Amino acid sequence: MIERLQRLFKHRWMEDAGRVLPADALQRLQARVTASEQQHSGEIRICVEAGLPNSYLLRPDTTAALLRQRALAQFGRLRVWDTEHNNGVLIYLCLAERAIELVADRGVDRVVPAEQWQGVVQQLATALRAGQYEQGLAQSIDAVCAVLTQHFALLPGQHNPNELPDAPALS
Repeated sequence: MIERLQRLFKHRWMEDAGRVLPADALQRLQARVTASEQQHSGEIRICVEAGLPNSYLLRPDTTAALLRQRALAQFGRLRVWDTEHNNGVLIYLCLAERAIELVADRGVDRVVPAEQWQGVVQQLATALRAGQYEQGLAQSIDAVCAVLTQHFALLPGQHNPNELPDAPALS
């Protein structure tokens, strides 16, 4: 019980995501996602949360399980699953835990092993520890783009309709 209360306080007093990623950084990340999606048929979304909602924090689950549950919930809320080719990817950050989750839709999971995403997560974790949020997310977008381009490249003259917003979601 004490662990859950400590976790609750940690998440309630975390600085907000907008302070870590100011408006100009968000615009650059959005532009990077937009440029990426000109190369493949996938969709990339970024979600950055300062902390988990209270409804998660009071659950008895481990922090790792809660973070995965929240990333999956955001995957659904942001409709990353709702693309024509089922090839959306969510990059999820929880600042209070300095945690990263990468959630790929079923079309991507069929061709990309989960282990391949570990390098992306590790690279982003290294950047976050150094306080380089924008640079780390930019590198992650590029890495996800490379994977999506490898498996879902656009053919010459083919157009990728933008199915999801490119702007990072902050909360």
